[in-house]
Amino acid sequence: MATYDAKYATVTVDGRYITGFDDGTFIKAEKDEESFQTKVSAMGEVIVSETNNPLGTITITLSQTSPSYSYLMQKAKTKKPFPIWVNYNDGVQKEKAGGTQARIKKSPGKEFSDEASSREFEFQVFDYTEE
Repeated sequence: MATYDAKYATVTVDGRYITGFDDGTFIKAEKDEESFQTKVSAMGEVIVSETNNPLGTITITLSQTSPSYSYLMQKAKTKKPFPIWVNYNDGVQKEKAGGTQARIKKSPGKEFSDEASSREFEFQVFDYTEE
């Protein structure tokens, strides 16, 4: 039987662990483009072109009350790239995604309601890798 436990998923931004995630999907990491493209010639020959685009996007969703919110707001104002890593390691399954050069695309939108809402940070990773 396989199990999954969200407490084994972590995000570090410039070496600092991010905390205070919102419920639901709180981390998403993916390459921005497919790894290759195909084309078929008039004679039916398949041509595979490798995509060399190293960009990826990591999106995290924090609770409005997250202790990491103010830290990430400060990072959003800087123009200096920083590392971001997403890790999942429950002792059986290990996954890692991220890179050493990333920036926050824009500050999250604000929403105020009768209960705490979420704040979404989107990171552009310039040297995205997955393991």
